[in-house]
Amino acid sequence: MIATEQSLSRATVARYAVGSLGTGGFATLPGLVLVYYLTDSLGVAALAAGVVVTVAKVWDVIIDPVIGARSDQMLAVRGSRRPMMLLGGAALPVFFLLTFAVPPGTPAVAAALWVLLAFVLTATAFSLFQVPYIALPAELASGYDQRTRLLTWRVVVLTFAILLFGAGGPALRSLGGGNSFAGYLLMALVAGVVIGAGMLASAFVAPRGLPAAVPPPKESVAATLRSNYAAGVRVLRDSQPFRALLLTFLLQGLATGMMLAGANYVATWVLRSEDAVTFLFVALIAPALVVTPLWGVVARRVGKERGFVVASILFAAAALSMLGLLWAPGAWVYAPVAVAGAAYAGMQSLPMAMLPDVISHDARRNDEGRAGTFGGMWTAGETTGMALGATVLSLVLAVSGYVSRTAAESAGAAQPGSAVAGIVLSFSLIPAAVVAISLVPLARYRLRKEDIDGVV
Repeated sequence: MIATEQSLSRATVARYAVGSLGTGGFATLPGLVLVYYLTDSLGVAALAAGVVVTVAKVWDVIIDPVIGARSDQMLAVRGSRRPMMLLGGAALPVFFLLTFAVPPGTPAVAAALWVLLAFVLTATAFSLFQVPYIALPAELASGYDQRTRLLTWRVVVLTFAILLFGAGGPALRSLGGGNSFAGYLLMALVAGVVIGAGMLASAFVAPRGLPAAVPPPKESVAATLRSNYAAGVRVLRDSQPFRALLLTFLLQGLATGMMLAGANYVATWVLRSEDAVTFLFVALIAPALVVTPLWGVVARRVGKERGFVVASILFAAAALSMLGLLWAPGAWVYAPVAVAGAAYAGMQSLPMAMLPDVISHDARRNDEGRAGTFGGMWTAGETTGMALGATVLSLVLAVSGYVSRTAAESAGAAQPGSAVAGIVLSFSLIPAAVVAISLVPLARYRLRKEDIDGVV
C-alpha cells in the first residue's frame, strides 16, 4: 500500500519520529558498549568479543528479510503492520536487560555465550519493530518533498536519541558503579525501558486499513523461508537504485559502526578517561541536532543524492583528521568530531528519505506490495554494516595486541603502544577510507526528483 497524495499532519510526523527514540537508542548503545563490556568487564578476548557481536548481527541479517515479507503479509491479511511492531517493543526491554546481567565471576566462555543468546533475542525483538517501521514512510507520505519532511524529523529525533543514549548510557553506568555489574545493569534497565517506550508509542502510527478480501494461502515454514528470501533477491535484482543506495549505506554503516564501537576505547586508552566518551558524544551529536533540518533544505535545493555526497565527503575528511591522535592526543579532537556529527546527520537523513522514493518508484514499475521486503533488506544491510564495523574493530584490536581484562582487574591496567595505535586507526583512517569507497556505488544512484514526482 503506497500513500496517495494527501497532507502530512504534524501528529503523523511526530508519532513516526518518536520511534527513532527506540531505533536510535538500540543502534547506539550496544554498538558503543557491547564489545567494550565483553573485553573490559567480562574478560573476553577481543577476537571472541567480535565473533559474539558478529554472530548476533548475522542472525539479524538472516531474519530481517523474513520479517519484512511477513510484515507485508500481515498488512495484506490484517490491514496493518502494527501488531508486529507492538510485539517487538514489548519484548525488547526484557532481553536487553538480560544481555547486561551476566553475574560477576562468570567464566569468559560462559559469559560470551550468555551475551550471545540474550543479544540474539534482543536483536530479534528489535527487528520485529524496525523492519515494518522502515516500510511505513511509503504508506504515510506521498511525494518527494513530503517524505523528505517526514524523514528529516525522524532523523532529528534519531540524532537526539544518539546523544541521549551515547552520552547518557555511560553516565548511567558511572552512576551505578562504573565498569561493573551494577553499573551495566542500571544502564540496561533504564535504557531498555526508554527504548521500548519509544517503539510502543510509535507503533500506533501504522495505518489500519482493510485487509485483503482473500488472504494469501498458508505455506510450510520451509516454503515461507524460501519465498521470503526469493522476494529479497527479487527486489535487489529489479531495483538498480536500491542496490546502489543499499551498498552505500552498508559501507557507511561499517565505518560509523567501527567508530561507535571504538569510542569507549579512545576515551579510556587515548584520552585516558572513561568519562570522555560522554564528551565525545556531546561533541558528535550537539551540532547534528542543529544542522539536521538544514540537510532537508540542502535536499530541496540540490537534491537528496547530491547532498548525500557532500555529507559523506565532509564526514570522511573529519575522520581522517583525527589521525593526529597518534601524535598529539588531546581535547582538540572534539572539533573534528563535531564536524563529523554535522555530516553524519546528513548521512542518515538523506538516504532514509531516498529509500521511500526507491520503494514508490519500484511500486509503479513492478509491485506495490513489496515495501516490507525493501524494509527487511534495508535493515539487513544496515545491520551487516554495523556488525562488520565491530568485527573489523575487534580484528584490529587482536592484531595490535589489545589486552582484555575483567572489571576486577581494571585498576592499574595498561595497553601496549601498538594497541593504542590500532584504536586510533580504527577511529580515523580506516573509517575515512571506507566512506570514500562508499561514494563509488552512490555515483550509480540515478533517481532524481522528477523521476519520483512523475510516478507517485
